Amino acid sequence: MKRQTDILLVEDNPCDAELTIRALRKNNIANEIVHVSDGEAALEFLGGKGPWAASSGGAHQNPKVVLLDLKMPKVDGVEVLRKIRSDPVTQFLPVVVLTSSREDRDVVESYKLGANSYIVKPVDFEKFTEAVRSLGLYWLLLNEAPVFRREPSPEDAA
Repeated sequence: MKRQTDILLVEDNPCDAELTIRALRKNNIANEIVHVSDGEAALEFLGGKGPWAASSGGAHQNPKVVLLDLKMPKVDGVEVLRKIRSDPVTQFLPVVVLTSSREDRDVVESYKLGANSYIVKPVDFEKFTEAVRSLGLYWLLLNEAPVFRREPSPEDAA
C-alpha cells in the first residue's frame, strides 16, 4: 500500500534539500517526504502526472504541506504557487515558501498568491534546524487542512 506523502520538498539545490531533510530527521519528524528538484516536477507530482502517474492512478497527490523554493529551473516557485492556488483541488494546500530570497517583491508576491508562510533560510545550520523543526511541528502536527479529492477525468488519461 502506498504511503501518504506528508511533505513535498521543492528545492533545486541538492545541499539545501539534504539540509532540510536532515533537519527534519534530527528533530524526529519521520513523516514521508518527497523531494523534487524543480517546479515542473512539483506540478507533475501534485497532479499525478509524468513519473507520478503510475503510483497515483492519475489522481492528485496532496501532501500535508509543500516546502517551496522560489528560484528554480523550468518552472519557478512563484508559478508553482500560482498554479496550486488556481486548482480547486490544491487551492487550500498549505504552502511554506522556504527560500534564500529576502527581496521584498518575492515576499509580497508570495503572499499575494496565497503563501501560508515565508521563511528565509538561515545560513547557520543550528538556526536552520530550529526553523525547520518549528515549521514541521506546526504544519504536520497542529494544522488541520481541508481535504479535497478529484476523480480523474478523461483528459487526465490522455
